[in-house]
Amino acid sequence: MKTQSSPSLWTAFLEINHRRRAIRDFDRTAVLADDEVREILTEAARAPSSGNLQPYRFHWVRDPDMRARLAAACNGQRAAASAAALIVVAASPQIALSTASQQLAHVSADSELPERAKDYHRKQLRMFRRVLGTGSWAPWTLLTSLAALIRPTLSLLPVGHLGGRGWVARNSAYAAQTLMLAAAAKGIDSCPMEGFSAPKVVDLLGLPRGTVIPVVIALGYRASNARVEQQWRRASAEAVVEH
Repeated sequence: MKTQSSPSLWTAFLEINHRRRAIRDFDRTAVLADDEVREILTEAARAPSSGNLQPYRFHWVRDPDMRARLAAACNGQRAAASAAALIVVAASPQIALSTASQQLAHVSADSELPERAKDYHRKQLRMFRRVLGTGSWAPWTLLTSLAALIRPTLSLLPVGHLGGRGWVARNSAYAAQTLMLAAAAKGIDSCPMEGFSAPKVVDLLGLPRGTVIPVVIALGYRASNARVEQQWRRASAEAVVEH
């Protein structure tokens, strides 16, 4: 049954989406309430992911000393140095495999899920576990790279150690965007940062080998003198192709 869209929901989304900006200068005296950050992270974890495998974790850096060292690893960017909190999005196929095991246990124990649906989820999870398990072996990287020369779309398959890393990074992008929109809904500003030393961040947080860090997100309240330019985007006709 088709449902009517809610004008109030659309208006609220427009306000949130337009408010979200990449802020590079935060109010250094403002403090974020822990409960609000936890609520933002909880909603970010509801983002969609392939196979619902959620191949990421959010590392919320609260300790001032560690936050300062993380800001230095982010090349001393103003957003990192002035943020009230820093969130490191860390992803890996191993996290996805752990999620698959948890999801399989959930599906098996769900008394309300029809058996047909359970069979579907079990089949999907078995497939992902094969792809992210034996399919992550290094020789597959060479094979998929050669195949991608003929058919470039194959380069996006989560096969081989590089393909798996790319897959977890793409899935993490959904969660990162959800996090920033959730923050904007609370009136909290954010800045996604890709300029950082991944090895330094991995060492600082003690992350396991093979971890991918797609983005570090700064959170806080914008400073009164923060520069917020008029937002520019390509015209819709340039971004949208109708078929």
